[in-house]
Amino acid sequence: MSITQTVEIPANRRLTIDVPPEVPMGPVILTFTPAAEPKEVTGDGLDFEGECPVCAAHRDPITGNPRYNAETVAAIEEGMAISRGEIPAKRFHSLTEMIEDLERDPDD
Repeated sequence: MSITQTVEIPANRRLTIDVPPEVPMGPVILTFTPAAEPKEVTGDGLDFEGECPVCAAHRDPITGNPRYNAETVAAIEEGMAISRGEIPAKRFHSLTEMIEDLERDPDD
């Protein structure tokens, strides 16, 4: 079993650790690895490497691998583009109207 959690080291350099109940009693190895530095975000909502900040913030702190699949990343990026006004947002007057739109045009 392996549990990874990112924590902030306080100025006094003391940590209190609550061990989850699913960790068996007995010896364990604690490893302290510096997390990646936060990326600079530009005015367009993308970091300097062109990745949306939501996706960048949810990368594995040890490996740097994304935690979302490609479909989820695409949906997040589409939502960011809508919030920036690059893609016009759809508006509906009722739930029925929205569901009909979803059934009519599954790729949009």
